[in-house]
Amino acid sequence: MSTFKNTPATDGINTRLSHGGGDPHAYHGFINTPVVHASTVLFPNTDTMRRRAHSYRYGLWGTPTTKALEETLDDLEGSAGTILLPSGLAACTFPLLAFLSSGDHALIVDSVYGPTRRFADTVLRRMGIDVEYFHPGRDGGIGPLMRPQTKVVFLEAPGSNTFEMIDVAAAAAVAKAGGAVTMLDNTWATPLFFRPLDHGVDLSIHALTKYPGGHSDVMMGSVSATAETFPRLRDTQMTIGVNAAPDDTYLILRGLKTMGIRLARHEETALALAEWLETRDEVAGVLHPALPSFDGHDLWKRQFKGSSGLFSIVLRGGGVREASVFLDSLRLFGLGYSWGGFESLAVLADLSDRTLATASPEGQVIRLQIGLEDRADLQRDLETGFAAMAAAGA
Repeated sequence: MSTFKNTPATDGINTRLSHGGGDPHAYHGFINTPVVHASTVLFPNTDTMRRRAHSYRYGLWGTPTTKALEETLDDLEGSAGTILLPSGLAACTFPLLAFLSSGDHALIVDSVYGPTRRFADTVLRRMGIDVEYFHPGRDGGIGPLMRPQTKVVFLEAPGSNTFEMIDVAAAAAVAKAGGAVTMLDNTWATPLFFRPLDHGVDLSIHALTKYPGGHSDVMMGSVSATAETFPRLRDTQMTIGVNAAPDDTYLILRGLKTMGIRLARHEETALALAEWLETRDEVAGVLHPALPSFDGHDLWKRQFKGSSGLFSIVLRGGGVREASVFLDSLRLFGLGYSWGGFESLAVLADLSDRTLATASPEGQVIRLQIGLEDRADLQRDLETGFAAMAAAGA
């Protein structure tokens, strides 16, 4: 049964989010999907148990709670199946484990999420997998890098911290022609603004910790797959024995109800601040794909339906000391990792692991997560940071 039983595809996204996540009439009319805590599931008889002909067989394999979220994400992504995992990083690493073996070659975009890169450089290399990175703006695409041993092409659009854009459909087509599986970290856009499977990607990855959760109080990840790739993905998940906890799953289901409204606010405030930051002498560049001045803007506009609340700025001149003066003087922008919650955050981006898409020579990169606060207050906070830099002779 579709979790959007009463909301056809012609309904708006906020209507579908509000009414998705389970059928109330299957739970005595309660509108929120119950939180099912379970390990053992009882079968009615030995024949049913032997054939496993039961809706649920064991807590690890899923419950009505996890099923509701999986089906909701499938409807949003247009996918054949979704697995849930206890963190966004796990969502990045599991598909790599599922589709790579010793002797294989993996192509990974150089602007990938740092912890994903660490996993590739440590665990995957120890497994005997040849990991190769490519520049997101590589002329001529990835075709020349493909080998007979290439089994995975891992993308992130836009790129982590520096937001480089890539022609997703073109990369996916090259990968498919070469017999490789394509996977994309889609956390920045969510399926509301970009659906990777519509562009030929096989697996769409999300840190549900971010916008779907939305309140900085839960960690979870998901991988949504095509009909061809889902069986192997699910088998890997169950073989390793990892699934999402029921209470965390419930928090994501709850967060999805308001994600459309929150994303609209994140998008509006972030773009307004990005445009203002372009006018500041202290800023050498604003790395926001929705800005016409951004190098990958045309690619973003062609592929995406919107932008979220995460972007970066390049401080003009100076180094870590100057960036620290700026960051330490902020009041509303917290100094913390993650993003996608209600609060604004700022962090000095570490790009030292890059080999091709390297840091800007103009200054330090500061990543900003724009929360739900009033724009005028956030602008004044950033002005305070710039004033502190000036006062310190930075």
